[in-house]
Amino acid sequence: MTRDLYLDDLAPGQTYGSGETTVTEADIVAFATQFDPQPFHRDAEAARATFFGGLAASGWHTASLTMRLLVESELQLSGGIIGAGMDELRWPKPLRPGDTIRLESEVIEVRPSRSRPSQGLAKVRTTTLNQHGEPVQVLVANLLVVRRPEG
Repeated sequence: MTRDLYLDDLAPGQTYGSGETTVTEADIVAFATQFDPQPFHRDAEAARATFFGGLAASGWHTASLTMRLLVESELQLSGGIIGAGMDELRWPKPLRPGDTIRLESEVIEVRPSRSRPSQGLAKVRTTTLNQHGEPVQVLVANLLVVRRPEG
């Protein structure tokens, strides 16, 4: 996969999409069993009596799926997707079995580095949307992006 976008190519307001992926009940339970073994992530029956009212993916599962879609998205950064930190991470709606998600990423700020002229930071808001267009995650991340080499 060619990564061809440099910091110099990015500007606030640019948007990038992604492909889609569908999450199954088995996916949710498998992730939760290993990484977030709470009843509302692992047991559909027990989950009905919780805040979620049914099985819901761990937010960390949603974040992992988002990362996979982001790496394969239209936002192909030279050097890869390298996180330098997050300003925001929210899960406004749970990810449920059978949901199909996709990403919308928007560049909101671009800052060349003063101390390292070969790179800079791009602040990108990535919204993970379900099949109804409802956000299941909102991530505002600062990404380290290389500048176009001279010559």
